[in-house]
Amino acid sequence: MTTTMAPDDTADTADTADTADKYIVPALERGLKLLGEFSRENRSLSPPELARRLGLPRTTVFRLLNTLEAGGFIERAEGGGDYRLGMAVLRLGFEYLASLELTELGQPIIERLCDEVRYPCNIVVRDGRSIVYVAKVTPPTPLTSSVRVGTRLPAHATVLGRVLLEDLSLAELRALYPEGQLEAHTANTPKTVLDLFNLVQSDRRRAVVIGEGFYEASISTIAAPVRDHSTRIVAALGATIPSAHVDAQQQSELVLRVRAAADELSGRLNYRPRAPALTPTLSQRERESTHGATTPEGSERRLATLRRAEALAKRTP
Repeated sequence: MTTTMAPDDTADTADTADTADKYIVPALERGLKLLGEFSRENRSLSPPELARRLGLPRTTVFRLLNTLEAGGFIERAEGGGDYRLGMAVLRLGFEYLASLELTELGQPIIERLCDEVRYPCNIVVRDGRSIVYVAKVTPPTPLTSSVRVGTRLPAHATVLGRVLLEDLSLAELRALYPEGQLEAHTANTPKTVLDLFNLVQSDRRRAVVIGEGFYEASISTIAAPVRDHSTRIVAALGATIPSAHVDAQQQSELVLRVRAAADELSGRLNYRPRAPALTPTLSQRERESTHGATTPEGSERRLATLRRAEALAKRTP
């Protein structure tokens, strides 16, 4: 039987099949792409450079810049020729961070941890090859730090980044870092992807990462993974110690507290550790192999099992 579609159904199908491009506002899209050109490496850009990067006429870029400047999303850099991101972008960023369940649940935890250890405490997430600080608490000390919420650092070269890379397979790391040699930030930076993989797998077995002067010579970091209901690592929680070395007793205490804080946050994100598969003990194996041991056949099997165990014990020095 052939089904004939009503005119309204045909129109609905055509609308569904049509791409979503017709709902995109080209001017807004160009403005957002323009904002995306600014980065840690490109803090300020000139109109001609933006026009070249975006492939747009200079007059179009000029109008976009004026519109974004009026809204506070960009501002003129010193000298007046170049532009940089404005405070409106920062406000949006903070609002986004504040809306994250991770930061909402984690902020009081690192505040308490900071009170206990008297060192700056942070929560970071991974964005591609970078780590991004999404929460930070600093004790009232005269020491200042250049790290702020929103700061980005290279994942492969930092202790917190190593934590966030633990879940990745070697193939996934190679896809993330296709280059032969990794960018070196200090003498401690892994030189190749294989070096990085071996390092993070060693970190994973310890369930905590301790780095003394790993990224900055005068800074030590102790960090642990934060997992959610999927069991994947979604963040790293750590404490930053303004010293190139941490004595063993203090280090042990910090490790316990950092791990406890990370575990608490993981629990609030509904992480439940998977129960490890238990290797059957000898008695379990005996029970399994001698099911029905009250029968003559079962008794013989049980006796043979016990004899093999005794013989093995005699051969073992």
